Amino acid sequence: ATIGVGQTIFDLNLDDFSKVTRLNLDGTVISSIVFGKAMAQQKTGSVINISSMTATQAVTRVVGYSASKAAIDNFTRWMAVEMATKFSGNIRVNAVAPGFFIANQNRRLLTNEDGSYTDRGKAVIDKTPMNRFGEPEELNGVVHWLISDASSFVTGTIVPVDGGFSAFSGV
Repeated sequence: ATIGVGQTIFDLNLDDFSKVTRLNLDGTVISSIVFGKAMAQQKTGSVINISSMTATQAVTRVVGYSASKAAIDNFTRWMAVEMATKFSGNIRVNAVAPGFFIANQNRRLLTNEDGSYTDRGKAVIDKTPMNRFGEPEELNGVVHWLISDASSFVTGTIVPVDGGFSAFSGV
């Protein structure tokens, strides 16, 4: 569900868009409901969804991914209210919003075969104050905090882990 180089929104393949939505949004909703039901029965728990910085910032070409991740943000907030008001104030629902981390899915978009940055990779780094991509293990601290009692009064929150990407206007 991407817009290729030289394409416009009118070239979007709606079947691909639906597949990405089913994977990201439906996968999040289904798992949140399954685990949330168990948490409702025990009156305690912490749901952590995976969002993305593309949910709040327009990142070109990845319309299906961005739209489904924005929907996850909304669903996370909605479910946080639902669980706290109808089941228990000890059930928290939050999301982690990673910025740019290099993985197999985006490696070719962000890096060349020699490891240097593509033009898109350079553009990301230029808008990331920490001047680098994240490392997967850098998500662990936020996840540990959200599942621990240290975040017992945190629900309906989307936590960015993005090297400052969301804070920087580029100027």
